[in-house]
Amino acid sequence: MEWAVLGLFIMFVIVTYIVVQGTRAALAWRKAAAEGDVKVIRDIVEDSLGAWRSMKRPKEVSPDVWRGIQGMQIVEVDAELVRVSCQAEGDYRLVNGRWVETANPLHEAMAVTAKALDMLLYELPHHKPGRVQVDVYMTMREPDRVTERVCILSTTASREDARQVDWEEWTTAQIVEALGGRYRMDDLGQPLPIEVEAPKSVEAEDAGAPPAPSRR
Repeated sequence: MEWAVLGLFIMFVIVTYIVVQGTRAALAWRKAAAEGDVKVIRDIVEDSLGAWRSMKRPKEVSPDVWRGIQGMQIVEVDAELVRVSCQAEGDYRLVNGRWVETANPLHEAMAVTAKALDMLLYELPHHKPGRVQVDVYMTMREPDRVTERVCILSTTASREDARQVDWEEWTTAQIVEALGGRYRMDDLGQPLPIEVEAPKSVEAEDAGAPPAPSRR
């Protein structure tokens, strides 16, 4: 009986130690991110993107939108800004022997943008970025031209502007419009390429950043 009690006590001490260490690491990351440590912020974002890539798609999110979320890549990170890029291709189906567009790439880009902004603004652990920029790309295929990847929608949202958005009730197009999303369309409603600014050079990063807190 005494050995069983001792074993339980030792197990309790070990678990408590692990929890305390994890909490201390999380607090260290939160403090470093709040102080503008770019390396820590980048690690937080990369860790979150990696977790979302392996996460099961939420039922309320369409497969096309979730594919865009899982394809997000970091473009630029600084003390205030998190900038990512992702992909939207639309959807075509064969109907009565003809290919019919069932999802416009720009509409899909808006849906991906709205979801990405929501997640990056409110679901990053240990860091609340002041601004988030989402650049959505598609593959442009034209006769006699090399296939290229072009940006069709770029949206930058500050935390203050995001507070004015009704994320539950507004359509994705309304969200993008309210946040000043930039895009162009031709006469048929198809997206056209837009110019986006090149990312700044990577900031110097602190080699002494605290270790990543474990996910529980």
